[in-house]
Amino acid sequence: MNLTITIDELLKRARIRALEENTSVNAVLRKCLESYADITRQRRAVDRLLQLSRTARAKRGTARWNRDELHER
Repeated sequence: MNLTITIDELLKRARIRALEENTSVNAVLRKCLESYADITRQRRAVDRLLQLSRTARAKRGTARWNRDELHER
């Protein structure tokens, strides 16, 4: 899929920086978009998990542990 946008001066500066960092503008944009897409998916997953925890009927009971008991080997 292709995307065409007009960013002449910005693209020139981005190309210079990409060259300095031994990468390409395409690689930088791909990384940014992947990160953006993953954050959206992760946010939905966290929201779903929180919703499930609010509606869960499970109870922890009266059990209590201290830090040492939790980390015993």
